Amino acid sequence: MSDARGFNTLAIHAGQEPDPLTGAVIPPIYQTSTFVQDGINVLRGGHEYSRGSNPTRDGFQTQLAALEGGHAGFAFASGLAGEDALLRAVLEPGDHIVLGGDGYGGTNRLVNQLLGRWGVSNTAVDITDPDAVRAAVRPGSTRVLWLETPSNPLLGIADIAAWAQIAREADALLVVDNTFASPYLQRPLALGADVVVHSTTKYIGGHSDVLGGAVIVSDREFRGQSLAGAVGFQQFAGGAVAGPQDSYLAARGLKTLGLRMERHSSNAQEIAEWAREQDGVAQVLYPGLPEHPGHELAKRQMSGFGGIVSLRFGDEASARTFAESTRLFALSVSLGGVESLACYCSEMTHASVRGTELAVPTDLVRLSVGVEDVADLKEDIAQALAAVRSARGAVPAA
Repeated sequence: MSDARGFNTLAIHAGQEPDPLTGAVIPPIYQTSTFVQDGINVLRGGHEYSRGSNPTRDGFQTQLAALEGGHAGFAFASGLAGEDALLRAVLEPGDHIVLGGDGYGGTNRLVNQLLGRWGVSNTAVDITDPDAVRAAVRPGSTRVLWLETPSNPLLGIADIAAWAQIAREADALLVVDNTFASPYLQRPLALGADVVVHSTTKYIGGHSDVLGGAVIVSDREFRGQSLAGAVGFQQFAGGAVAGPQDSYLAARGLKTLGLRMERHSSNAQEIAEWAREQDGVAQVLYPGLPEHPGHELAKRQMSGFGGIVSLRFGDEASARTFAESTRLFALSVSLGGVESLACYCSEMTHASVRGTELAVPTDLVRLSVGVEDVADLKEDIAQALAAVRSARGAVPAA
């Protein structure tokens, strides 16, 4: 299907053609491990074994590539499985990564504790400072620049085009984790990135009922081979593929991504503007607020500001009280589902960097704003703030 079609049209139709045998509008789930051959190594439809290819996963991968404007997409069993496969596909022992300092704790753990033992080093940088990024590059050994924007959980905004220019100068790859924005709000490949990664568990799946990850690549050649070839081989050889049921659920989620992101973003914007006026909230972090340092940049490279709002309370005890007092905002890791979640990131999602210079502030609570009625979400935040004021010994507001 032509990439000239609109986003929502591609989301519904790319890779999701009706079943040619029965005419079923929704393609069937090919819940099979292996495929009958018409002769020795004569493959019917090119399928041999579901680790190598599966029609359900193939369709989902086509959807992903179409929505990100990529050359090829690859679906994995989790976001970290996809990240691991990508990095092992393009790196060698002795290589160096410039790593955005404000990002998912699991990525930091993967790079430092697993790839570090493999001889890959990294330097963490402030994603908002291109000069610091350029200074961190080690000529001849830096092969990957890794960026997450908006970042998790401080919601920093990085200039993707500036990072891409630095990567080109260094003959390195720019990888952008686009999980928070989703392809509906941001298209990193169009801004110069070489690779996009996702936890499809989050906004792409959208319903907190599937675990998955994705890697979408441009048509760039790197180290003598195409990125698609390198990642495809690693996916097959390493085997951390998304299963057919997970691929089906994530593909189904993609079809309503545009609708959901509009609601996530509008709810989050209203909550951010309202929360900054509430007693007990010391700071609201949201790129849709004019006072956010990355607001103007986010307006240029995103089509909306997303569904994540982080609140700071000025002290750890208040943040913990708030996180444990919400009702509609369920206390949980993860994000991007239709239901609202609250996370005390310092200990729940970013424990791997606790006690380091990359530690998440202990007074911060990350809100994944769902698609519920916003008045109900504000009421829930208000009652949790009342609990914070009560714990502080303040007189509750009338």
